[in-house]
Amino acid sequence: MHHIRRPRARLAAALAVAALAGALAVPFGLAAGALAPAAAHRAPAHLVVVGAESQYASLLGVIGGAQVRATAVMSNPDVDPHSFEASPSVARLIASAALVVQNGLGYDSFMNRLEAASPSRTRRVITVQNVLHLPASTRNPHLWYRLDTMPAVAAAIAKDLGRLDPRHARLFRLRAQGFDQSFAAVTAAARALRRRAHHAPVATTEPVADDLLAALGLRNRTPWSLQADVMNGVDPAPQDVATEQQLLSGGEVKAFLYNAQVTDSLTATFAALARAHHVPVVAVYETMPPHHSVVSWMLDEIHAIGAALFAHRSTRSL
Repeated sequence: MHHIRRPRARLAAALAVAALAGALAVPFGLAAGALAPAAAHRAPAHLVVVGAESQYASLLGVIGGAQVRATAVMSNPDVDPHSFEASPSVARLIASAALVVQNGLGYDSFMNRLEAASPSRTRRVITVQNVLHLPASTRNPHLWYRLDTMPAVAAAIAKDLGRLDPRHARLFRLRAQGFDQSFAAVTAAARALRRRAHHAPVATTEPVADDLLAALGLRNRTPWSLQADVMNGVDPAPQDVATEQQLLSGGEVKAFLYNAQVTDSLTATFAALARAHHVPVVAVYETMPPHHSVVSWMLDEIHAIGAALFAHRSTRSL
């Protein structure tokens, strides 16, 4: 069962608010605490919809378009999401929300507490874990890196928005279909890289992008026990650390992926060792970086991994 990482630093909770345009190409990510002027004066008829993570808020904005005001609770890619502490402004936001999308699997359990603190008979809550029919024992909570997640969540959003706003139900369904068509570029890129990668070995610090690596046919040589310990803020066993060091120094892996949002002296040491032995280093994120859409973010991740695997292409990280 997944356990939430022990906080490494208590963060002052700042609510990141962004008004999302309905076009598929428009990325999520205004400055923390900022509302676009047009959004600040929208008619009350607009549904307030909330994504616990910016990637889900972005999808809410894509499907909801002009009929919603979409907000992300966590949207800063420079902080550890597991250290997030909800502020009173977040609680007020949840209290006003008509629709909430959260990850589940213990990743954003604070959302359950906020929802319970402001019960509503009309608010709808989509938990991605439930959309995917995943058991509580699922050990990797970073569900957005599964290629089947976002299309399934888009369909669930369209369905619930249609119930909340029946006049625009058909429009929500059409936008979900449009998203599926756009996301096809991600699955195509993944298939193309899988054909070229030939089960190449890689190393990681955490299981953040493990589901994507599996979809790409790559072999993650890092012990699960080390990944889980780093994810949960536990000191890894010395033998696991030694195994990781051998992978990076012994030419046993083609790339090293690290969680750019959660770094410490150990992960920094791994990254330095990789660079010293000419192992390309790729950053992955738990929270969608600013100025991205879900599609552009996933494409950039896939392209960065592909660039790292092949010597004739320059290494990229987001």
